Amino acid sequence: MRRAALAVAGLLVFLNLPLVSPAAAATQQVMMQGYAFSPAALTVRVGDTVTWMQHDEAPHDVVTTSAPVAFRSPQLSAGQSWSYTFRQAGTYQYYCSVHPDMRASVTVLPAPTTAPPSTVPRTTPKTSPAPTAAAAVPVATTPPPTTSAAAAAPAAPATPVAGPPPAVQQATAATTATLDPMLLVAGLVTGIAVLCLLLLSSRRP
Repeated sequence: MRRAALAVAGLLVFLNLPLVSPAAAATQQVMMQGYAFSPAALTVRVGDTVTWMQHDEAPHDVVTTSAPVAFRSPQLSAGQSWSYTFRQAGTYQYYCSVHPDMRASVTVLPAPTTAPPSTVPRTTPKTSPAPTAAAAVPVATTPPPTTSAAAAAPAAPATPVAGPPPAVQQATAATTATLDPMLLVAGLVTGIAVLCLLLLSSRRP
């Protein structure tokens, strides 16, 4: 139950709703003492109540002499009181009919009104219309560049690089083709054999 109450209170606060009722009408008091009304001038609002308290031994009453709405109280003895609720704005002049020198007034102001929140009209920004095809800026077209006479002339053929004569190329190819590892080994062995024979023949007497 407590959680539900807290949830409702939080929802009301979130919605900015008042949690209390509007303030009740005020109650003012006027003392009838020393053969005078105190205070002699009082300001209230529509809906407020004024209570006159009698403290003198002699009787007193409240009688309007000039007012939007006339009223008259009964004669009040010491210790008695009388109340009146003001429903119309204006100035109420009154006195005591038993003692005419006792005079006072009550000024009643209109009830406060809550003015509705002022609404500021929305202003939508003005957007400029999109440019139409007729208003479009023409794009300048540039003609293709003309080719110069030098560019139009055909390129000269490249001069071939002089190489070795065909006979040399064939000989080189043939030499490369005849060189074989086995032949090299055979030639080396033959050379060693010949060298050995020469050494033996040179040692004979």
